Amino acid sequence: MRQAYLLLIALSAKVLLVVMLTSIAAKTAYATTAATASADDIQKLAHALIKAKFKEKITIVGQLEDKAANSDDILPLLQALLAGELFYTKKEKQLVYAKKLENKQYQITFVFVDAKPQQVAKKALKKVKTNNKLRGILRSTLAKLTLFSRHVDERKAAVANLMEKPAKDNLELLKKAQKTEADRHVRAMIDTALAVTLLDSDDAQVRLSAIKVLDGNLEPIVRNRLQKLLEKNFDQTYKEANPAVIRAAKSALSHIDAKITFYGYLERLFFGISLGSVLLLVAAGLAITFGVMGVINMAHGEMIMLGAYTTYVIQLLLPNHLALSILLAIPAAFMVSACVGILVERGVIQFLKGRPLETLLATFGISLILQQLVRTIFSPLNRQVATPEFMSGALEINPIFSITYNRLYILIFALLVFIALQLILKKTSLGLNVRAVSQNRTMAKCMGIKTEWVDAMTFGLGSGVAGLAGVALSQITNVGPNLGQAYIIDSFMVVVFGGVGNLWGTLVGGFSLGIFNKFLEPVTGSVLANIIVLVGIILFIQKRPKGLFPQKGRAAQ
Repeated sequence: MRQAYLLLIALSAKVLLVVMLTSIAAKTAYATTAATASADDIQKLAHALIKAKFKEKITIVGQLEDKAANSDDILPLLQALLAGELFYTKKEKQLVYAKKLENKQYQITFVFVDAKPQQVAKKALKKVKTNNKLRGILRSTLAKLTLFSRHVDERKAAVANLMEKPAKDNLELLKKAQKTEADRHVRAMIDTALAVTLLDSDDAQVRLSAIKVLDGNLEPIVRNRLQKLLEKNFDQTYKEANPAVIRAAKSALSHIDAKITFYGYLERLFFGISLGSVLLLVAAGLAITFGVMGVINMAHGEMIMLGAYTTYVIQLLLPNHLALSILLAIPAAFMVSACVGILVERGVIQFLKGRPLETLLATFGISLILQQLVRTIFSPLNRQVATPEFMSGALEINPIFSITYNRLYILIFALLVFIALQLILKKTSLGLNVRAVSQNRTMAKCMGIKTEWVDAMTFGLGSGVAGLAGVALSQITNVGPNLGQAYIIDSFMVVVFGGVGNLWGTLVGGFSLGIFNKFLEPVTGSVLANIIVLVGIILFIQKRPKGLFPQKGRAAQ
């Protein structure tokens, strides 16, 4: 009896196990069949875009949007359609993603077929066309699909798209995203998008609440929408013009305009400091040579040019390592310009001491020789030095104010060069000799200092710093034979204004002239601003001939 009972239990368990396995298999088969059916439906809808008219394409896009949760192929398909990169092969009628190559060929990737990318001629493809209405619907659809993406950047782009084309249909979608959004920046964008959309509400109180949210917001769409509220046809847009709404809109606009003005001044200040950092780099070397040797070096601009061309050559040797090429260019440019400077000093300038006019003419001739030499080697055409990735782009403070990384790095670089020069002049034996010669050359020579050696090293140091300025300038302008000529006059103005031979004067003078120039430019124009700055320096020198920080010592008298 007991054995029969155990046998019955075993048979029951076996039957139960068979039933469970059959059920699981049926569910799996059903899910697989459903997934296959869904994938087939998506492929049929996508291929229908080939022959569909524009109205039919709009319907197909809506159907694809409904099925987006079941497929990872729909989002890239719609993105390619919007970007104009969705094609089909004329022969097989297969949908492909196509990108144009430099050789006028197209690289294609099949949409639903797992195959390697191919290169084909344009005549083998035909584009899936779109119009403005379809593109607008695609933008809205893509925004909805990416609004709940795992990637923050995609969610930001989605909210930005919905903000650009506010519609009441998007209110529920934005409210849902607002509840689930964790990133504070994206949540702030969603709040703005909701408020912009609610500006079209028929309820005046709702519009007032939206205006309060948008008060002081610097997004361009916000200002445009608030201005729309204050247009003459306001009472035609809504059933009645609400004075409270008008006052609130005017107040919000005034706050936004005040912020725009403030950040406009900050932007000018940054560009002025950026220009000042360039002037500091350009004039620092000239301040040393002019202060110690009393040489009016008209070839100083060509030392800058040599540093820029050194950067260009190193980048040619390391085309795939832009960041490394810039770092290597810094010591290389210094050495090249310094060596050329020492050769110029030993070969020409040492024989013209005490004759400033002859020195000016000689260095001017050297500058022409160096320019022609560069034209012969590199041609007279401008060369472009690529910017490494870490110096590309900008630091966005808000929608209307950003700081470009290349100028920010140049500012930091200029200050580091300034600190290094100060340490050389204050903490090394060369700096001690330079200061001694600059203050009293005769006494320094009597004390056993080799003034000829000091002159050569000083001229080389000043020229090397000019080469560093060339490295910096290669990141913000084209490299050409006339690069240095654009900065030589400005560098002399900085040196004279700050005080001959004084690095602190060069620092203050460079930043002062840069900021003053950038604040004048919007009012007077760039040419007139330079003229005003030049006239101002002339008048200042009449009052203080020795500049802001005059040189000290008996020889300075």
